[in-house]
Amino acid sequence: MPPVTSQPVENGLTRAAIFLVVTLKDSPEVVPTLQSLLADLAGIVRGVGFRISDGELSCVAGIGSDAWGRLFPGPRPRDLHPFAEIDGVHRAVSTPGDVLFHIRASRMDLCFELATHLMARIGAVVTVEDETHGFKYFDDRDLIGFVDGTENPTGDDRVQATLIGDEDPGFRGGSYVIVQKYLHDLAAWEKIPVEQQERIIGRKKLSDIELLDADKPPYAHNVLTSITDEDGNALDILRDNMPFGRPGAGEYGTYFIGYAKTPAVTERMLHNMFVGNPPGTYDRLLDVSRAVTGTLFFVPPASMLEDAGSDAAVAKVPARGEDGRAKPD
Repeated sequence: MPPVTSQPVENGLTRAAIFLVVTLKDSPEVVPTLQSLLADLAGIVRGVGFRISDGELSCVAGIGSDAWGRLFPGPRPRDLHPFAEIDGVHRAVSTPGDVLFHIRASRMDLCFELATHLMARIGAVVTVEDETHGFKYFDDRDLIGFVDGTENPTGDDRVQATLIGDEDPGFRGGSYVIVQKYLHDLAAWEKIPVEQQERIIGRKKLSDIELLDADKPPYAHNVLTSITDEDGNALDILRDNMPFGRPGAGEYGTYFIGYAKTPAVTERMLHNMFVGNPPGTYDRLLDVSRAVTGTLFFVPPASMLEDAGSDAAVAKVPARGEDGRAKPD
């Protein structure tokens, strides 16, 4: 079996990012145009990134449930489905999104240049549902003042957490990603005493040291987002969250993006946050942070993107039986 090349899901965190979510228009040109871009994506990234060798430019493309069958006819990833709204004390909304482009670099000009080239290719056949320009803040903190991403897996654990293996062999090397755009009421947050903020997050604000378990309330953010399997093993996701904002418009937020080899892990985290575990112990951060988008995408292996629109893209994906498992050759 030839080796599978994944998209740069597990690349290191960068200083700048653009998150671009689009939907497909009802046009006869939309499918071939998107397939052509996806096949050329790696080359476009290389062409732009070559201009600044240490710019760390990369782009991950994700495909939504409604668009999968149009862009990649044939079998679909086992766990691909629309993002389901979560109704708790607060609501995790579900919003439109057929394709996600997660553009990352050490400099915003590289992200901007790549996004410009992408939209030049597909702008006539898509509708932009959301475009968010993210940046790393002081000390890798979010706009509420806490370090973000401390609990991300490292080393080989990043691969184990994010990339599909034998559990869905026809899509080995792929991943799933859920994105949400949160808007913060900073004025309300800043009225909360720092000690209570630390209890809400589960960490010290200045030092980023995790609170002792005995000192964490059941609604602490890092309690609700710590997920284990039935044997007690930790189930991780890879976050690459970014602050964003427009001070003149009073807009301050965090763009959440979480990669995992199954969306079920991220969905459990979000259910715990919005409903509570047990119900009622919801994440108090949501009292001052509102989710305004929510979408789930499958991230195909790079080799599948390169074959988008060709017979090879279908041929590489094995057929499935009634149980959803790949049939042997």
